[in-house]
Amino acid sequence: MDRLIEFIQQPWPWWISGPLIAYVMFSLLYFGKGFGVSTNFKTVCCMLGSCKVSDFFCFNWRDQIWNLMFIGGVVIGGFISSQFLTPDTAVAISQATITDLKTIGIESPGTSYLPEEIFGADNIWSLRSLVFLLGGGFLVGFGTRYANGCTSGHAISGLSNLQYWSLIAVVGFFIGGLVMTHFILPYLIAL
Repeated sequence: MDRLIEFIQQPWPWWISGPLIAYVMFSLLYFGKGFGVSTNFKTVCCMLGSCKVSDFFCFNWRDQIWNLMFIGGVVIGGFISSQFLTPDTAVAISQATITDLKTIGIESPGTSYLPEEIFGADNIWSLRSLVFLLGGGFLVGFGTRYANGCTSGHAISGLSNLQYWSLIAVVGFFIGGLVMTHFILPYLIAL
């Protein structure tokens, strides 16, 4: 049992996780389903009666219960993983990344997944952090809707279905991530 727990606590190699993702995608394709996390927001809005406000939310939400269960599993799995299967919260990052993060004001990079300088109890409720969180949430929500899907939907489901627009979206996600990381985030943290 100890060996199993030790195995689960380590990052899984590609030859286990890759085929599992492929199995999920083939199963979804077989049953005529599409994978995407952001679809759940639309489903929840429909369940809460938003179709009275907009025709966009008018659809049979019961067809998406499997996707809501998936999100529930993600939340439960994340909790179990963080509480019981994570022996150490340190993040293995390169020395160059540590140096870059220290340069922009992160004093202890790699000691946890969430830097205290951004997500600490003293900082999270500041006006600056609330503006960043609300602004970031708005941009993610707007971008997801504008791109007609989120990163998981386009990168996993869309690319496996050979959808041209998913390829464009994934390239845009990567370019946006690089621009944010190297050109915008250092200035936001320095504020």
